[in-house]
Amino acid sequence: MAKPILSLKNVRLTLNGNAGPVDILKGIDLDVERGETLGLIGPSGSGKSSLLMLLGGLERATSGSVNVLGQDFTTMNEDALARFRRDHMGVVFQSFHLIPTMTALENVATPLELAGVADAFERAAQELENVGLGARLDHYPAQLSGGEQQRVALARAAAPRPDILLADEPTGNLDGTTGDAIVEMLFDLSSRFGATLILVTHAPDLAARCDRVIGLDDGRIAATGRQAAE
Repeated sequence: MAKPILSLKNVRLTLNGNAGPVDILKGIDLDVERGETLGLIGPSGSGKSSLLMLLGGLERATSGSVNVLGQDFTTMNEDALARFRRDHMGVVFQSFHLIPTMTALENVATPLELAGVADAFERAAQELENVGLGARLDHYPAQLSGGEQQRVALARAAAPRPDILLADEPTGNLDGTTGDAIVEMLFDLSSRFGATLILVTHAPDLAARCDRVIGLDDGRIAATGRQAAE
């Protein structure tokens, strides 16, 4: 049997707040298979975004193990984690995190250039074409609508041909119609590359489109399976 692409064992996350330590995640055990689409749902403060950050190496577990593609995140320094994300992950946030002084094309191509991809600008242009922005390559983020900026972010996530896609409320800042279009592109992107998709959302109907749904509550897994989205 193939090993999970992501595996968490008894993962805990404690952060220091104004009133002292706060337990965010409280013993998470989770395996995710290659190519699986997984929805993470739960009330605000349940820990779902923190869990996604751990899976992306953007937050470090207080205890337990986080194993991704055979690599133990708990033993890797920040530079190693950044290189791992660059080479294996695409990340899409609710906020678009585009560089305002770069065009859409440059926002997508620059990470590829830094990774040593020879055809960085050609690949970036193709990905922007794939998300319907072929005519907006030279536009800066301020010249783009919210939906267009999120499409740039999707193209940037797709361009490295990632093994894993992480999406944290990717439609949270968008109207319903624009959000629906972004969701279709996200699932298409996952399908195109056979990428494992982990999606944090407040929308049960969106989560239900995933192969599996995990419900979090107070830092613990409270429900698993499609019923978690109901």
